[in-house]
Amino acid sequence: MGRITKKNEKGAVKNYMTRNQAIKKLQISLADFRRLCILKGIFPREPRNKKKANKGSTAPKAFYYTKDIVYLQHEPLLNSLREYKSFAKKISKAVGRGEYAQAKSIEENKKPEYRLDHIIRERYPTFQSTLNDLPDAISLIMLFSHLPANSKIPADIIENCAKLSAQWQLYVMRTKSLRKVFLSIKGVYFEAEVEGRPIRWLVPYLFTQHIPEDVDFRILMTFLELYQTLTGFVFYKLYNDINLVYPPPLDIDKDGTGAGIGAFSLRETTGALTKSGQDDVVESAKISAKDVRKQIDQIGSSGAPPADDQLEEQENNEEVDQEGLPAPEEFVEQPSKNVEASTDIGQSLNTLIENSKFESARANLFAPYTFYLSREVTRPTLEFVIRSFGGQVGWDMTTLGGGSPIPDEKDPRITHMVVDRPQLPERLKELNLKRAYIQPQWIVDSANAGRLLPTEPYAPGETLPPHMSPFEVTEDDAYVPGLEIEEADAEEDDEEEEEDEQIEEEKEEEKPKSTYPTEALLAAAQNPDDEALHDAAELEAEQLGVSHDVFEAELKKAKKSASKKKTSDTKDKEEDDMAHLMMGSKQRKLYNKVKHSQKRQTDERALLESKKKDLKKKQLKEKKKSAKN
Repeated sequence: MGRITKKNEKGAVKNYMTRNQAIKKLQISLADFRRLCILKGIFPREPRNKKKANKGSTAPKAFYYTKDIVYLQHEPLLNSLREYKSFAKKISKAVGRGEYAQAKSIEENKKPEYRLDHIIRERYPTFQSTLNDLPDAISLIMLFSHLPANSKIPADIIENCAKLSAQWQLYVMRTKSLRKVFLSIKGVYFEAEVEGRPIRWLVPYLFTQHIPEDVDFRILMTFLELYQTLTGFVFYKLYNDINLVYPPPLDIDKDGTGAGIGAFSLRETTGALTKSGQDDVVESAKISAKDVRKQIDQIGSSGAPPADDQLEEQENNEEVDQEGLPAPEEFVEQPSKNVEASTDIGQSLNTLIENSKFESARANLFAPYTFYLSREVTRPTLEFVIRSFGGQVGWDMTTLGGGSPIPDEKDPRITHMVVDRPQLPERLKELNLKRAYIQPQWIVDSANAGRLLPTEPYAPGETLPPHMSPFEVTEDDAYVPGLEIEEADAEEDDEEEEEDEQIEEEKEEEKPKSTYPTEALLAAAQNPDDEALHDAAELEAEQLGVSHDVFEAELKKAKKSASKKKTSDTKDKEEDDMAHLMMGSKQRKLYNKVKHSQKRQTDERALLESKKKDLKKKQLKEKKKSAKN
């Protein structure tokens, strides 16, 4: 007979462990346990039956996998945490005895240090896996770079976060990988494309930050410690991929003047790579084709070796140049057996080429232009966006910091001046320079649209268009404000064209309508059996001066088009009805729900567009009245 299993020795009780049990097993404090779990990526679990996992008790408790706690027992970081605990006890004893010099020497000489490199390698085995946590890491680093230093947040941590945020912005500007920007209430959302993956992060506004008292900064500092190490690994890889030295050197003098990201200088590493690459080419040129074949035969000895006569024939047939390298083979184009596959590949290649051209044009959107930021404008955000899209930017060095390549606002190279005031200052009006005066939203909206928007709606003092989120995916029938804005070249003549059209419409309203075919003719065509409609259409044609032959021809055409439309409508209706009948009850309900939502969305869009058209007409009339007065 088998051994009887005792209670609480198998199942959920053995698979799960409470937090207090885990702390006793690891022999650490609660704060160190939280810190260790954050660094190792271990989090509480929810058992299927809490009562069984808690040995019959229904008290609310946090559970962890037993195998995770056993995994933590072998963590080298545990010894470092215990060493730090004893180090803190030594300092507290020295301070309690009044031996401040000894406490200072203990802190300087005996403070235990540890690294998180092995944890990063364990949690992120591939580079693509690091990109999953990169948005959270950059957002937290950006947040701490804007916080003031106090007893909870040391100044060196804030300085390191500011360096890491500047290094990330420099990489995005260098690769021109910024794709979307959104000015929200929380802050500024950015999205860049790194290794084909979208990376979205949040940057707070440059206000004076008040740190709340109810926030546990020990947890935030643990996450920050992990993310600082993670971003160091990621940035090193990204900088090396584009042949840049990491970390980029910092000019302390420029940093002292408030240059921001301009205090860092990017240095390329192509010189050493080019030399080694040339040496590799020279060495490879000395190797002959026979040596390559011998090495291949030695490596592939497990397979069947080629016959000697075949090798001789191959050697005789190959043409080898003077240096011993085989001559380049001529490419002979052969027709593909699968024509459809070849056409699909050609179409996909054309699509890729078009997309690459569009992305390159979008990345250099502001390349031909030079911007100047007025002193009331937030410099870091706009400088980052403008330089990410290839533009040049300058600012007032007395208020916005040093390092400006264009310090004078009267510089003739300036094409756009960013002003965030209700009205344009008189001193700028007196200069009478040929440049566009815009509000900051124009830069963000143009970057999101991928083209230069017209500057008139964004002029100082104008009511700005709605700033829509570029991250929200709208449906085809949804109404998007500002989507129908015309290209910048044609926008200048829009008002004049609308005025001319309105004058023509007014003239046409005054004249009697002579459009043919008329509504009576179309009604007679749709109902050919109704003689009253036929007589009414014929009478109306006589009043308009249309001959009987023309009337009959137009009636025949209208009947033909009406019958075609009727047959197509009936055919579509029959197909929809048949599909509707073949559906199940759940599918039918879902289908009706989708149809209802589509109809409602179409009606809402038509209503909003009609309101917008009426509003535009009203504004044009008011402009005409004000121009006459």
